[in-house]
Amino acid sequence: MTRRLARTLLVAFALATAVDVLSLAAGYDAGHLIAKPLLMPLLAVYAGVRGGPRLLVAALLLGWCGDLALMSDADLAFLVGMASFAAGHVCYLVLFRRTARVRSAWLLGAYVTALVALVLLLWPDLPAGLRVPVAGYSLLLTAMAYGATRLGPVAGLGGALFMLSDTLIATGVADWPQLPNADFWIMLTYAAAQFLLVRGVLSPLGARRAPRAAYGEMRSTTP
Repeated sequence: MTRRLARTLLVAFALATAVDVLSLAAGYDAGHLIAKPLLMPLLAVYAGVRGGPRLLVAALLLGWCGDLALMSDADLAFLVGMASFAAGHVCYLVLFRRTARVRSAWLLGAYVTALVALVLLLWPDLPAGLRVPVAGYSLLLTAMAYGATRLGPVAGLGGALFMLSDTLIATGVADWPQLPNADFWIMLTYAAAQFLLVRGVLSPLGARRAPRAAYGEMRSTTP
């Protein structure tokens, strides 16, 4: 029953993502306004049904709050959205420290280089009031993306896509030239990032639970 519910939620998330990105590609605003608020709640419930940690569910729900805030064009809404995502990244960071200990010096150097380059390039073109918040947020985002690599390539790719998605947003705020239909690419990379982070967290949990389940079954059948 639990597996069926989880599968249903995952299919619903995939459908909502498809509706959202296709609506953005077609310029159908109503589809985007309906589908976007459904993404993170569906993924959060899926993670909860799969037995995901509370910090994972909290990160996704904070992402949902950020999604809702960023649906407004107001400067205050942008700051609220950024703060919500930043809190979500803190949840991810704490979670990653609990679930893995693998470190990579060259990856750390790559992410630090990317962070410094991004902030230095964006700084002159950002609105004065957003420079420090964007720099602080970028630091948290980069730390989260690097931390995700500790869980393996799936979560690592999710963290990298999250960085790409938010970089596209930041370049738009800085009024840099944008990709055609930038919102499509932002949402596509964002939805994929959150999904991959969820899978990256749940996979090690499942791997650790399997031996315990097998041991419990063996004990129950032992005379």
